[in-house]
Amino acid sequence: MRHTQIATIILIFGVILSPVACSENDSDGITPPPQGCDRAALANTLTARLEAVTTDVDFSFHVEDANGETFTYNRGTVTQQTPLESASTSKWVSAAIILTLVDKGLLALSDTPQKYLSQTEWPVDAASPLSGITLSQLLSFQSGLNEDALCNNLPNADYFNCVATIAENNVALGTAPGDTFYYASNHLQVAGAMAVRAGGYESWAALYQAFKQETGLFAHSDYNLPSTTNPRLAGGMTWTGDDYIEFIRAFKTGAFYSSLALVNQAASDQLGAIAIGNSPAMAGINEDWHYGYGMWIECHSQVWNCTTVTQVSSPGAYGAYPFWNRQHDYFGIIARQGGLGTFRDGYAIFDEIRTAVENWALCVTDE
Repeated sequence: MRHTQIATIILIFGVILSPVACSENDSDGITPPPQGCDRAALANTLTARLEAVTTDVDFSFHVEDANGETFTYNRGTVTQQTPLESASTSKWVSAAIILTLVDKGLLALSDTPQKYLSQTEWPVDAASPLSGITLSQLLSFQSGLNEDALCNNLPNADYFNCVATIAENNVALGTAPGDTFYYASNHLQVAGAMAVRAGGYESWAALYQAFKQETGLFAHSDYNLPSTTNPRLAGGMTWTGDDYIEFIRAFKTGAFYSSLALVNQAASDQLGAIAIGNSPAMAGINEDWHYGYGMWIECHSQVWNCTTVTQVSSPGAYGAYPFWNRQHDYFGIIARQGGLGTFRDGYAIFDEIRTAVENWALCVTDE
């Protein structure tokens, strides 16, 4: 039986981030509830925890367990149908769309930009270290394209001219791809350009529209920031929570790929032992997360020590937090749009309710 809990209330209490240790056999230190537990009581507990968290803006929370049972909570005026700017939550979506071209054989993870982009679009000499950038390194943010380009944020800029600017800004730096993880927008802009050209599309908007038609996803969402003609793939969507939940549900089951191989690869650590150059997870919550393709591989430790992937996510700078717990196959989203740089505040909401969420998701009933 599907259980949906809706509550709307505005309360302000204290919240403290409390990271817990990650190990191979635990689930963030949480003991699953026994079979025959009282899911209604656990939903009430989860509601109470959500009512008690501190938040600077209204938000909506939704979680779905492995059996399709759902729980939803709305704070104030925000619901799962409210359009919100994505910030970095779009990284997961962009990478997943690009991987559909890989799944179709039109792209390969070992491909370099110059295979698809002209010399004008990708002005990188063969002698430059950047000539060896692969799509895999772009999707996992270790391409060496660490110097940002202003045109990523200009609505009237031409998308492919901006890709050329990204190359020009970084070629003189001589940064070798594969040496450092650096969280930034450039990587996905170049990867998206490769996908557009490989698929024979006129623009990212055309590729996105084809993806929507093929999958039926994101009916109420769009890439529109800073504009539809120059979308920032790393943070330029406007979406609803419902749309994002449908996306995670489809992604985790491999619904728009021919197999689960790309899902498993995208949701696995692609960094290994390389240096971490720029990490909002380390800077914001002092945790050494790693990265897959467009998504974080969470590890609740100051030094990476996680041997298995428990949870992946793609939090945004406005505090939205979509996640998928791979260990127990439940997923959800905190849908909110706070101020720029409030990633930590949004994540704090989930960290405060983590135990209650897991207890609810793992509850087995006879209903």
